[in-house]
Amino acid sequence: MLDDAIVTEHLTRKFGELTAVDNVDLRVASGQFFGFLGPNGAGKSTTIKMLTGLLNPTSGKMQLLGIDFAQNPVEVKRQIGVVPEGMGLFERLSGAEYLTFVGRMYGLDKATTRQRSEELLEFMQLADRPKTMIADYSHGMQKKLALAAAVIHGPRILFLDEPFEGVDALAAGALKALLARMTERGVTIFLTSHVLEIVERLCSHVAIINKGKLVAQGSLEELRAGVPGAEGKTTTLEEIFLSIVGQGGTERPNVEELSWLM
Repeated sequence: MLDDAIVTEHLTRKFGELTAVDNVDLRVASGQFFGFLGPNGAGKSTTIKMLTGLLNPTSGKMQLLGIDFAQNPVEVKRQIGVVPEGMGLFERLSGAEYLTFVGRMYGLDKATTRQRSEELLEFMQLADRPKTMIADYSHGMQKKLALAAAVIHGPRILFLDEPFEGVDALAAGALKALLARMTERGVTIFLTSHVLEIVERLCSHVAIINKGKLVAQGSLEELRAGVPGAEGKTTTLEEIFLSIVGQGGTERPNVEELSWLM
């Protein structure tokens, strides 16, 4: 059985009277491509921020790679990579300068940083504009650079918050190719996305959060088996998601009730 890369126990985060994440017990095995799903405002980004050290939990425990996050936060952060939804790049640097900065911050020596930066820029098809500032990159180029920065130190866990949002097909293909190489090497990838077709194509295991509570967790096959009436047919991840979140969750608006569209 694979060792666990991520384990949370009763993970909770409150903002005043609002409980954004409520007693989440999450378990992700090493080497899994793991999808983390939920409606808007369900607690996905808050959970990722806690798992990456950007937010402290109100209560509960987190272990990443067998290390207690609260006791050894720096050791955990050395071994993870993060592509946040907002990216937060230093836009007045060139791509090469930014990767050099990130590599050195992770403690890589100059030679290793230079070699990996050149390889990543070439792989991401960013090497032909060496002096272009990040501010002048397209959105897709910035996404590719953010992913390059997240993997330059060779992380054992990679967190991706909406990595394909606003990315064209060519850029998305490059990102997926890099992620496939990483999972082949045993890296654990924790992905959140609203594009369920991408999650279904890439991920072997999925967890679903709704209103701060974890409502489902398991392999796609296990989740399909729990959908009523799914016997004998292939159930899509979208159908699984709607069957779980739609029951007792937020109802879809009925367009037939919008008089001004009649």
